[in-house]
Amino acid sequence: MVKFGSFNVSGQVFYQTRLSYGLVNLKPLVPGHVLVCPLRVVQRVSSLSSEEAQDFYMTVQKVSKVIEQYYKADSMNIAIQDGPLAGQSVPHVHCHIIPRRLKDFDDVDEIYRLLDGKEGDLEYAFKTIKEHRSKMRLGVDADERTPRSTPDMELEAQHLANFISQNPDL
Repeated sequence: MVKFGSFNVSGQVFYQTRLSYGLVNLKPLVPGHVLVCPLRVVQRVSSLSSEEAQDFYMTVQKVSKVIEQYYKADSMNIAIQDGPLAGQSVPHVHCHIIPRRLKDFDDVDEIYRLLDGKEGDLEYAFKTIKEHRSKMRLGVDADERTPRSTPDMELEAQHLANFISQNPDL
């Protein structure tokens, strides 16, 4: 089982090494917004072993190449929020890989506000999906922006995994 913080994300994983993995995002800011994490749950980059850090950053590089090609991006945002005061919402090191296109936002730096806001709060998103499921059972209206469904995330993860297997030189 692959964990992101305390959450089982095995079905969202599209790439895995011995020490790191790439997963699709529950609430992506743009299509193709994914995360890279170390397999070991650690809160800060400084807590990674040298071997984990090397593998983590090599995985970031590999996954960013995959996402850039798969989503036909013009540029990439690659961001780590290292600790809660830096905006980290799940206490597990993770790197946001966000494909960018010309005029995807009016202001190119808008992505950072979104990462720091509720839109980028993954802990909140995971809690929201649990609440959403409870509300649906009770017949309560869902929030206007709901997390993606498990089948949607699993399908995207499978498409990305297939793309990687078909493009081993990336």
